[in-house]
Amino acid sequence: MIEKKFIEQNVKELKIKEWMKKQYHDLGYAECFIEKTPLGMRITIYSSKPGLIIGRGGLNIERISKILESKFGLESPHVEVRQVEIPELNPHIMSNIVAKQLLNYGANKFKGIGHRNLQRIMKAGAIGAEIIICGRVPSSRARSWRFYAGHLPKTGDISEEHVLISLKHEKLKVGVVGVTVKILPSGVQMADEVNLKQEHIEIKEEVTEIPEQKKETPKQPKDTKKQKGADKK
Repeated sequence: MIEKKFIEQNVKELKIKEWMKKQYHDLGYAECFIEKTPLGMRITIYSSKPGLIIGRGGLNIERISKILESKFGLESPHVEVRQVEIPELNPHIMSNIVAKQLLNYGANKFKGIGHRNLQRIMKAGAIGAEIIICGRVPSSRARSWRFYAGHLPKTGDISEEHVLISLKHEKLKVGVVGVTVKILPSGVQMADEVNLKQEHIEIKEEVTEIPEQKKETPKQPKDTKKQKGADKK
């Protein structure tokens, strides 16, 4: 019975997140977190445009709270909207941007859209990033195009815990196109990263005075012939 309650709670949270994503994906919606507090359920929405989600005078917040209470059965829901600090490092926002640009400019511009958004992610400070566009772009058969830059691990703890992934589907004239964005944000300590400390060593030069050597006057050789003559006299 306990396992069943946990499953039902997780399914309910997943439905809430999917509903939020469908409702506000055009308003810079990034992600949603749901947690239980002593006063009720707290729903935190992250967006790059929080003012549009809040609405004038907080009307949208009241509407969201009523829908969460009536449709999903949440008790005393408290909704908060927060600003995403760097939208370019959020894969949910970037996948929505890529999909929207494909819808507006057409599938034939997919290369320019992929490279342009990849540069935006890397300029924001990402260690590595990857954008994959799948579908009938631009040929009649479905295929995938990959745009990547930097260092992005595919396996290991860093790939599972730190690489952020988002998948977005968009219906175009050529058919349904899938956009996958993977980002490794800055500040992640890599396992093979080595930082060398630079130590400044001061070298002191000691000047030693060399004692002056006394100059020895050369001895003059004695004139033996004159000395012998003086002796004879």
